[in-house]
Amino acid sequence: MPTRIAWGATLLEGFDAASQPILHEDAGIVSIDGVIREIGPIAELRARYPEAETVGDPGFAVTPGFINAHHHVGLTPLQLGSPDHPLELWFASRLALRDVDLHADTLFSAFEMIASGVTTVQHLHSRAPGTPEDIVAAAEKVISAYRSIGMRASYSMALRDQNRLVYEADQDFVARLPDNLKPAMRAYFERFTVPLADQVAVFEELFRRHRTDPLTRIQLAPSNLHWLSDTALETAGELSRRTGMPMHMHVLETPYQKAYAKKRTGGSALAHLDRLGLLGPHFTIGHGVWMSEADIELCAHSGTRICHNCSSNFRLKSGVAPVNRFLAQGIPVAIGIDEAGINDDRDMLQEMRLVLRTHREPGIDAPHPAPAEVLRMATEHGAATTPFAGQIGRLSPGMAADLVMFDWKDVTYPYQDEALAFVDVLVQRAKSRSVHSVMIGGDWVYRERRFTRVDREAVMAGIAEALAKPKAPAERERAALAEAVMPHVRRFYDGYLEGLGDEPHYRPSGRF
Repeated sequence: MPTRIAWGATLLEGFDAASQPILHEDAGIVSIDGVIREIGPIAELRARYPEAETVGDPGFAVTPGFINAHHHVGLTPLQLGSPDHPLELWFASRLALRDVDLHADTLFSAFEMIASGVTTVQHLHSRAPGTPEDIVAAAEKVISAYRSIGMRASYSMALRDQNRLVYEADQDFVARLPDNLKPAMRAYFERFTVPLADQVAVFEELFRRHRTDPLTRIQLAPSNLHWLSDTALETAGELSRRTGMPMHMHVLETPYQKAYAKKRTGGSALAHLDRLGLLGPHFTIGHGVWMSEADIELCAHSGTRICHNCSSNFRLKSGVAPVNRFLAQGIPVAIGIDEAGINDDRDMLQEMRLVLRTHREPGIDAPHPAPAEVLRMATEHGAATTPFAGQIGRLSPGMAADLVMFDWKDVTYPYQDEALAFVDVLVQRAKSRSVHSVMIGGDWVYRERRFTRVDREAVMAGIAEALAKPKAPAERERAALAEAVMPHVRRFYDGYLEGLGDEPHYRPSGRF
C-alpha cells in the first residue's frame, strides 16, 4: 500500500475532553499501511514524504470518518412492503418483506453510507432463517459485501431465544390464534428457532474466521430483554468476558418494552441487566428512549454507552430519547441510523442535523446539544461502541486512516460568513453531495464522488431486475400471513400499558 497524504485548508483531528474540536490549518495526514503516521502542516509533510501520493488542496476540509453505530438492512422495510407502524405492529408487518440477495442488499446501504461519509458500520443482523450453517452463510454474504466495497464493519448476528413476534412465548401466541392461522405461524417460528447453544456456535465460528481481518470484527448483539431469557443474557455476558468483544442491545425502545420489563422483573430493564452483570463501558444501549431518571443515573454510574437512533424513534412512534439528560450525566452517546433515516435512506450528515434540531428544548437557557457534541457522537463516541475502539474516530497518529474529504466550496456556496465556527458550518450545512472522497484503512474507496471498487450502477440494476419479477409463492404466503395476523398482534397489546405507572421517562429542564 503506497504512502498517501490527504490534506485541506482545515483538518479536524478530533475533540478534546470538553468536546472542543482540535483543528489544523493547511494540514494533512500521512497514511502508511493504512495507519496514520503523522499529522501536520502540508508543506512540512510534502518535504518529509516527497514520494507520497498526495490528494488535496485549499478547497478541501478533512474530517474523521463517521460511524453508523446501529444498522440492520440494505433496502428499507418501506421499499420492501412494510410501512412505518408503531414498532410492535411493525414486527408483524415485516413478515411480508420480499427476499433480497444479502450481498447486493448490503451494498445498497453501503453506497448510501459511504457517500455521506460513513467509514464504519455496526451491522446488527436481526434474523436469518434456517440451520446454523445457513446463518453462517448469510453472515458471510453480508461481510463479503462490506469487504468488497472496502468498508469497515462490526458484524453481529442477534441472539434471540424467545418471544419472536409479540412479548409472550411463541407457543402461547399461536395457541390463541384461529385454527386456520396456526400452521403458518407455527412454521414461521420454526424457521427462526435455533437452540441457544447453536447460536453461540455461530458466533464462535464467525469470530474464529474473522479475528485477523483488519476491516471486520464480530461482536455480540443480545437482541432485547423480551427476546432473551436470563440464561441467554448470562451467556452473552460470558462470551463478552471471554472474547473481549463488546455488546450492543436494544433496550427500552418503546413504552411497551418498559411495561414488559416491569411485568417480567418487577422493575427496570436496566436494573435487571445490571443484576446480571451486563452493564459497563463494553455495553451499548440501542435507543434507551424510555429510561427513567434512575436508569440514566445507573447508566452513567456504570459507564454504559448509548446509541441514539433519532430517525427510527420518530418513524416507529417510539418517542423522543432524553438525550440532553444523557449528556448532562456525561454518558457517551453515539448515533445510529437504524433501519433507515427520516428520508428513508442512510445519510449520516442528515441524521446529525436531525439530532441537533430534535433536542433543542424550549427556553432560552434550556439544554441542547452543540454541533461539536453531535459530530463527536458520530465519530469518537460511535467508535467506542465497536470492537475498533481506540483505532477509529480520530485522525491522530497511530489511528486507522479513515477519513472524509469535503468539497468546502460546495458546503458553503454561494456564501458563508467566516465568523461561524468550522464544525458549526459542517454539521448544519454539509450535504452528501459535498463528500468528495472517502478513505478507509488508507485506501480510497470513494474518489471524486465515485466508488472505486464496486460498480454501483451494475449492482442497482441487478436489484431492480430481481425485484421486478413477480413475487415468489413463499413471499405471497408471508404477505398473506402478515395481513391475517396483524389484528391478533394488535389485540395482544390492548391494555398492555395499564399499570405502567406515572413516572415520566423524560423530564425537560427548560422552563416556560
